[in-house]
Amino acid sequence: MSNDSTLYEEHFEITTVLDQTYDRVARVMGTSRDSTTSLTLDVNNELYPLHTGEGIQMLIATTLNLDGTKDQGGWRDRSNEETLASAFDYVCYGKVYKHHDPGDGANIKVYVSFGGLLLLLDGPYKKLSPLRQDYVYMLLKK
Repeated sequence: MSNDSTLYEEHFEITTVLDQTYDRVARVMGTSRDSTTSLTLDVNNELYPLHTGEGIQMLIATTLNLDGTKDQGGWRDRSNEETLASAFDYVCYGKVYKHHDPGDGANIKVYVSFGGLLLLLDGPYKKLSPLRQDYVYMLLKK
């Protein structure tokens, strides 16, 4: 499923689900299969419930177009088109608003906001450095 628009792709195992703080929102934490990257993600648990021990695939891309071309217009109005979203269960569009690089060259943290639902990825610079974009799509499937 990789094309020029794919910035990051990883499989995570959910290790913790905190769902008592907000209505319809759970904060999930997980670890990548290779144990090099950690994930903290706010998710609408009514639309996409996640549970401890479950595995998810995450893809972060600059566009939903299968050929990698830039999106034109609204992405939600494309239900009759085949896009990256067709192969995933949960899709968000958001802004990468912060990178934290301690300068040791090992790990960085990348923060993304999806209209108030937040994502934090903490992992190797080499894997996460492509996420130096303004806007991205996050796609999830179990």
